[in-house]
Amino acid sequence: METLDYEIEINAPIQKVWDMLWQPETYSIWTQFFAPGSQMKSDWKVGGKTYFTDKAGEGMVSTILSLDAPFEVVFVHLGTVKDGVEDTESREVKDWSGAEEKYFLRAIDENTTELRASTHIYGDHEEFMNNGFKQGFAMLKNLAETN
Repeated sequence: METLDYEIEINAPIQKVWDMLWQPETYSIWTQFFAPGSQMKSDWKVGGKTYFTDKAGEGMVSTILSLDAPFEVVFVHLGTVKDGVEDTESREVKDWSGAEEKYFLRAIDENTTELRASTHIYGDHEEFMNNGFKQGFAMLKNLAETN
Protein backbone atom coordinates (compact mmCIF):
# COMPACT_ATOMS: atom_id res chain seq x y z
CA MET A 1 0.00 0.00 0.00
CA GLU A 2 1.09 3.53 -0.72
CA THR A 3 0.34 6.59 1.43
CA LEU A 4 -0.81 9.87 -0.11
CA ASP A 5 -0.89 13.16 1.83
CA TYR A 6 -2.91 16.33 1.24
CA GLU A 7 -2.89 19.69 2.99
CA ILE A 8 -4.73 23.00 2.72
CA GLU A 9 -5.02 26.16 4.79
CA ILE A 10 -8.57 27.43 5.24
CA ASN A 11 -9.49 30.89 6.53
CA ALA A 12 -12.17 29.68 8.94
CA PRO A 13 -12.25 28.52 12.57
CA ILE A 14 -11.41 24.87 13.24
CA GLN A 15 -14.93 23.90 14.37
CA LYS A 16 -16.45 25.35 11.21
CA VAL A 17 -14.01 23.40 9.02
CA TRP A 18 -14.76 20.18 10.97
CA ASP A 19 -18.49 20.73 10.56
CA MET A 20 -18.13 21.43 6.84
CA LEU A 21 -16.14 18.22 6.43
CA TRP A 22 -18.75 15.95 8.00
CA GLN A 23 -22.22 17.56 7.83
CA PRO A 24 -24.28 15.68 5.22
CA GLU A 25 -25.17 18.87 3.32
CA THR A 26 -21.54 19.89 2.77
CA TYR A 27 -19.92 16.42 2.74
CA SER A 28 -21.71 15.56 -0.50
CA ILE A 29 -20.50 18.82 -2.07
CA TRP A 30 -16.78 18.51 -1.38
CA THR A 31 -16.70 14.75 -2.06
CA GLN A 32 -18.46 15.00 -5.43
CA PHE A 33 -15.03 14.78 -7.06
CA PHE A 34 -14.71 11.20 -5.78
CA ALA A 35 -18.24 10.18 -6.77
CA PRO A 36 -21.33 12.27 -7.52
CA GLY A 37 -23.87 11.91 -4.73
CA SER A 38 -21.29 10.80 -2.15
CA GLN A 39 -22.63 10.24 1.33
CA MET A 40 -21.19 9.31 4.69
CA LYS A 41 -23.23 7.71 7.43
CA SER A 42 -21.57 7.08 10.77
CA ASP A 43 -22.46 6.36 14.36
CA TRP A 44 -19.33 8.42 15.21
CA LYS A 45 -18.15 5.75 17.67
CA VAL A 46 -14.66 4.25 17.81
CA GLY A 47 -15.13 0.68 16.61
CA GLY A 48 -18.61 1.45 15.25
CA LYS A 49 -19.81 1.46 11.65
CA THR A 50 -19.23 4.12 9.02
CA TYR A 51 -20.40 3.89 5.42
CA PHE A 52 -18.95 5.86 2.50
CA THR A 53 -21.32 5.42 -0.42
CA ASP A 54 -22.26 6.84 -3.79
CA LYS A 55 -25.74 7.91 -4.85
CA ALA A 56 -26.66 4.25 -5.51
CA GLY A 57 -25.73 3.33 -1.92
CA GLU A 58 -22.65 1.36 -2.94
CA GLY A 59 -19.18 1.93 -1.54
CA MET A 60 -17.17 1.09 1.55
CA VAL A 61 -17.87 -0.06 5.07
CA SER A 62 -15.38 1.30 7.58
CA THR A 63 -14.85 1.91 11.27
CA ILE A 64 -13.37 4.75 13.30
CA LEU A 65 -10.00 3.86 14.79
CA SER A 66 -9.58 7.14 16.70
CA LEU A 67 -11.63 10.29 17.16
CA ASP A 68 -10.79 13.60 18.82
CA ALA A 69 -13.25 16.12 17.35
CA PRO A 70 -12.57 18.69 15.96
CA PHE A 71 -8.89 17.80 15.67
CA GLU A 72 -8.63 14.28 14.31
CA VAL A 73 -10.48 11.29 12.94
CA VAL A 74 -8.96 8.08 11.59
CA PHE A 75 -11.09 5.69 9.55
CA VAL A 76 -10.12 2.10 8.77
CA HIS A 77 -11.73 0.67 5.63
CA LEU A 78 -12.99 -2.87 6.18
CA GLY A 79 -14.77 -3.81 2.97
CA THR A 80 -17.39 -2.95 0.41
CA VAL A 81 -21.15 -2.51 0.29
CA LYS A 82 -22.94 -3.56 -2.89
CA ASP A 83 -26.68 -4.16 -3.31
CA GLY A 84 -27.03 -3.66 0.45
CA VAL A 85 -24.61 -6.51 1.24
CA GLU A 86 -21.36 -5.94 3.16
CA ASP A 87 -18.29 -7.83 1.93
CA THR A 88 -15.38 -7.96 4.36
CA GLU A 89 -14.21 -11.48 3.49
CA SER A 90 -13.60 -11.81 -0.27
CA ARG A 91 -10.07 -12.02 -1.60
CA GLU A 92 -10.47 -8.70 -3.47
CA VAL A 93 -11.42 -6.95 -0.23
CA LYS A 94 -8.74 -8.66 1.87
CA ASP A 95 -6.09 -7.17 -0.48
CA TRP A 96 -6.81 -3.64 0.79
CA SER A 97 -8.81 -4.13 4.00
CA GLY A 98 -7.20 -2.20 6.83
CA ALA A 99 -6.34 0.82 4.67
CA GLU A 100 -6.58 4.00 6.71
CA GLU A 101 -7.92 7.45 5.88
CA LYS A 102 -6.86 10.11 8.39
CA TYR A 103 -7.94 13.73 8.84
CA PHE A 104 -6.05 16.18 11.06
CA LEU A 105 -7.09 19.76 11.79
CA ARG A 106 -4.92 22.34 13.53
CA ALA A 107 -5.91 25.86 14.51
CA ILE A 108 -3.23 28.22 13.24
CA ASP A 109 -5.13 31.07 14.91
CA GLU A 110 -8.78 31.60 15.81
CA ASN A 111 -9.78 32.14 12.15
CA THR A 112 -7.34 29.93 10.24
CA THR A 113 -7.22 26.14 10.11
CA GLU A 114 -4.73 23.75 8.60
CA LEU A 115 -6.42 20.62 7.25
CA ARG A 116 -4.34 17.56 6.45
CA ALA A 117 -5.46 14.20 5.11
CA SER A 118 -3.47 11.02 4.69
CA THR A 119 -4.81 7.96 2.92
CA HIS A 120 -3.57 4.51 2.00
CA ILE A 121 -4.17 3.38 -1.55
CA TYR A 122 -3.86 -0.03 -3.13
CA GLY A 123 -3.35 -0.50 -6.84
CA ASP A 124 -3.63 2.22 -9.43
CA HIS A 125 -5.77 4.80 -7.62
CA GLU A 126 -3.28 7.66 -7.16
CA GLU A 127 -4.69 9.91 -9.90
CA PHE A 128 -8.27 9.31 -8.70
CA MET A 129 -7.36 10.20 -5.09
CA ASN A 130 -5.24 13.20 -6.11
CA ASN A 131 -8.15 14.57 -8.17
CA GLY A 132 -10.68 13.94 -5.43
CA PHE A 133 -8.71 15.46 -2.58
CA LYS A 134 -7.24 18.44 -4.45
CA GLN A 135 -10.54 19.51 -6.00
CA GLY A 136 -12.53 18.50 -2.93
CA PHE A 137 -10.35 20.44 -0.50
CA ALA A 138 -10.47 23.49 -2.80
CA MET A 139 -14.29 23.24 -2.76
CA LEU A 140 -14.29 22.80 1.03
CA LYS A 141 -12.07 25.89 1.41
CA ASN A 142 -14.49 27.88 -0.73
CA LEU A 143 -17.51 26.65 1.27
CA ALA A 144 -15.92 27.40 4.63
CA GLU A 145 -14.62 30.82 3.65
CA THR A 146 -17.81 32.07 1.97
CA ASN A 147 -20.54 30.68 4.26
